[in-house]
Amino acid sequence: MQLVIESLSKKFEEKSVLNELDARFDQGIIYALLGRNGAGKTTLFSLIAKELKKDSGEVYLLENGEKINLESKYVFFMLAEPELPRFLTAREFIKFFIDVNKERIADLHDTDYYFDLVKFDEEDKDRLIQGYSTGMRNKIQMMMFLILKPRVILMDEPLNSLDVVVQKEMKDLIKSIKNDHIIIFSTHILDLAKDISDEIVLLHKGQIEEVDREIKNNPDFEDRIISLLQAEA
Repeated sequence: MQLVIESLSKKFEEKSVLNELDARFDQGIIYALLGRNGAGKTTLFSLIAKELKKDSGEVYLLENGEKINLESKYVFFMLAEPELPRFLTAREFIKFFIDVNKERIADLHDTDYYFDLVKFDEEDKDRLIQGYSTGMRNKIQMMMFLILKPRVILMDEPLNSLDVVVQKEMKDLIKSIKNDHIIIFSTHILDLAKDISDEIVLLHKGQIEEVDREIKNNPDFEDRIISLLQAEA
């Protein structure tokens, strides 16, 4: 399965953010999306998730040669700053989330199964979400896509707010599910991009540019990527 983007354009007033962007992303590959601030990474994700209206272009899935309309139910967009109900506990929210999405969920497990997958501490399950760190709220978002099993997972700066131990746990989790999904994550952390991704792409002047795999394995990887990003200025 592929996520196909053709001639995708988006302007905000007179500023062109995406300019007839073309890209293809394959199932089973973790993509790191790099770009300077304001390059349009979050805009691209919002367009794929249909949270923004595109000016022109097309986004769809391609499976066994068949073109499939990319319905919103096929996409999960994990936000950098998750918005969750403050006055529910994690356990209450996950039960609610399962209940309202039960028609979309296949192979449902009990809630503790999902808490265990993201290494959620037992004592935190029944605390109000308003007292959670951003990292803990990101874990809840991860549980949401583990429950839904969407075809496409978009993650906006997913691991920035997690300590190094939790980062390692979440990186291992993301790698373990990649074969069943198309996964794209944006990050400013080059070591993270190098460590977790199979492919690195740059969002550069409104276009997607693939980074040669040899650069990823090069000792001067960071300098090479920064040089490519500086070329956008």
